[in-house]
Amino acid sequence: MKKVDDAYCNITANGAVTTLTLNRPQRHNSLTPEFLRQILAALRAVDSSTRALVLQANGRSFSTGGDAKGFVDHADDIEAYAREIVGLLNEVILALIDLPVPVVTAVHGIVTGGSLGFILGSDIVLLSPEASFTPYYSVVGPSPDGGWATLLPLLIGEKRTAEVLFLNATIGAETAVTWGLANRIVPAAQLHTAAQAIAQDIAAKYPGSIRRTRRLLRWHREDIAARLDAERDEFVQEMVHGAGLTGFQTFLATRKGVPSPS
Repeated sequence: MKKVDDAYCNITANGAVTTLTLNRPQRHNSLTPEFLRQILAALRAVDSSTRALVLQANGRSFSTGGDAKGFVDHADDIEAYAREIVGLLNEVILALIDLPVPVVTAVHGIVTGGSLGFILGSDIVLLSPEASFTPYYSVVGPSPDGGWATLLPLLIGEKRTAEVLFLNATIGAETAVTWGLANRIVPAAQLHTAAQAIAQDIAAKYPGSIRRTRRLLRWHREDIAARLDAERDEFVQEMVHGAGLTGFQTFLATRKGVPSPS
């Protein structure tokens, strides 16, 4: 794999397994355009020497969606900013889907807002016992992005997705496995080791078979891309004409230091 030297992404290789580590722990790995560009560059740098990718994160949270401060700081150009950040997030999700190798993701801590897209774009997902997933959209203001309305219903069903989004319900680790959002729960101390072991096992298999299997499993890629575009457009409209921006401003003013959605 080509070296990608970015502050927010640590990339290491162990034989045919490449590990991409989200590395913005001081902000709960919350997303900004620059962070997403670095992740995208790392994914696009995956080459034929890699046979499996492990995705993990540093810090207390896996990733907490769009950085609320970024939206508030761009209040004067919120339409362009919202379109850029959700567009980049969609590119990251599609880059995960388009990889020729499987993605094994190790999730610890919380995942909120659009960062669910990392999990939805992965093939095998391991959770620590304290891992959880919360949308936050209905209590902050924007509409769903990151595949919440596009990919999550394919895994857990439309009725469960609707309840989670409308009520801002948290999906805990056990429920995530039961519903099919994740594969298994692993003790926190063993999480990254377990992800590496699975990736090494995949890397030892016939690569052509793995590559073609993954392509077949992602047969609906073009439909996903179109629906992610629709998520972006709805998100932008709510930020510009609805309560999205006001909601972020209120959220930031009243809940300083609390991980944010989107």
